Amino acid sequence: MACLACTVPRRRWNSHVEIATMRTARGTSMGPSMLARRVEGRETLHRSVEVVHRPPLAKVEVPAVAMGLAAAAVAAAALAKRVLDTPSREYKDGANTVGDEYNAWTDEGVLEYYWGEHIHLGHYSREERERGAGTLFGCHVKDFKKAKLDFVDEMLRWSGADGPQKILDVGCGIGGTTRHLAKLFPEAEVLGITLSSSQVRRATELAEQAGLKNVQFRVMDALNMEFEPDTFDLVWACESGEHMPDKRKYVESMTRVLKPNGKIAIATWCQRETPPEYTKEELERLEFLYKEWAHPYFISYQEYGRLLQGTGQVDEVVTEDWVDETLPSWRHSIWVGVWDPWVVVSKGPYIWYKTVREIVTLERMHRAFANGLMTYGMIKGEKVRSFSAAESSAASAAGTPAA
Repeated sequence: MACLACTVPRRRWNSHVEIATMRTARGTSMGPSMLARRVEGRETLHRSVEVVHRPPLAKVEVPAVAMGLAAAAVAAAALAKRVLDTPSREYKDGANTVGDEYNAWTDEGVLEYYWGEHIHLGHYSREERERGAGTLFGCHVKDFKKAKLDFVDEMLRWSGADGPQKILDVGCGIGGTTRHLAKLFPEAEVLGITLSSSQVRRATELAEQAGLKNVQFRVMDALNMEFEPDTFDLVWACESGEHMPDKRKYVESMTRVLKPNGKIAIATWCQRETPPEYTKEELERLEFLYKEWAHPYFISYQEYGRLLQGTGQVDEVVTEDWVDETLPSWRHSIWVGVWDPWVVVSKGPYIWYKTVREIVTLERMHRAFANGLMTYGMIKGEKVRSFSAAESSAASAAGTPAA
């Protein structure tokens, strides 16, 4: 809508006579100078009104700023991906890599808070899995910590052990399974070994709190155990083989300390059997899983079976894949943190960063087990020949005297 000032017609003042005879409303004459000032005022008014109606100045170009922010976000995301895709805890031969990592996890307390006393995967029945156990909204179908205790009971049943009097838990963590076995077999002597001094300290504290007198924990290398041959009725190894740099020696060391007629039961993360050979992508994925959680390498559960059979001391070797029963654990361990994040939040930036790394690795593990790159190996057997007898037999076969 036009303003009034813009609609007033401009009058031309071309005649000096008209200027001299012009009168105001009061009848006074208007001289040339006054009239000029008045004309100038009208022109100034008109110009000021014209300014109002000029097209608005061009706005600052927002897209350029947005594009800059978007580029920065993309660069930050790329950097974050690169950091998270680069393994940070590689196993180093000759260093106590595994012990140091478990010392840190134990001292921080976050792992124990979420995983409880059992630092291993849980067991989920078919019915529980069908009900969504371990998923985001099925997180409470089965308690995460209860799933781990169920795994121990299922593994014990599967092992065939019957009333063992002396039990060795190889790679005992903070002693959840060791103490559970001590409760189940109160007349037995139960011993747990680990490379982590912090785990031994924490496991001992928890045993004292539980009032258990038939259990103890020691820092010891599973590849160089200090026990005499033929000592234990049950040798138990749950998720410790992953960290062993020599799988053959690991199996042979456990078999050596097992009594004749004793049972050995191993649960361990494994990579699939070959052939078919691994693709380039699969090898890259395995490389990350090796190096992020201090794993020298994995082998197949079938190879574990062959190693156990190859000791010449164990009969009735059985191998199975429990990937279906354990698979929900990986994401379950993430969702319990989503529902209850405050312990991590209270720990500060370093634990936030470390937790993000753990979540990424847990998801990578889930996918590797879900698509068949990894399997959950269960291996068991019964010792039928003493260590000394097996050693003599092997020496005779080789044509050399036994040591």
